[in-house]
Amino acid sequence: MVGTGMTREKLQKMAEVARVGGVRRTHKAARKTTSGEDSKLQQNLKKLGVSQIADIEEVNLIMEDGTVIHFSNPRVQASIQSNTYVVSGNSETKNISDMLPNIIDQLGAESMPQLQELKEKIQGAEKAEEKTEEQ
Repeated sequence: MVGTGMTREKLQKMAEVARVGGVRRTHKAARKTTSGEDSKLQQNLKKLGVSQIADIEEVNLIMEDGTVIHFSNPRVQASIQSNTYVVSGNSETKNISDMLPNIIDQLGAESMPQLQELKEKIQGAEKAEEKTEEQ
């Protein structure tokens, strides 16, 4: 026991909590990274016959509540036979009004209510501004 830093008290304390096979460890195993999930996902996508589509600069997913999920330079994969599209990369969630002049040609008929609301808000803001200028 000389030079190991163990005292008689420490050994007795360890003996009290010891079980058959030794002292119970309190150390937890380190978690593995999500690379396993990534590889499983890629394997399943290969089974679907997904192939990468090159030269796509941006992807905008327009939601019903007027927000846009915007991907810049994403990695896009598609399988037309299984109707599967995969968009991966860094995304930003923006309001449709922040993106408007650039995405007007991407909007369809289902986005008309959001555009009408936005138009009314802008007109209301202009009228309020005119009233404050008159006073």
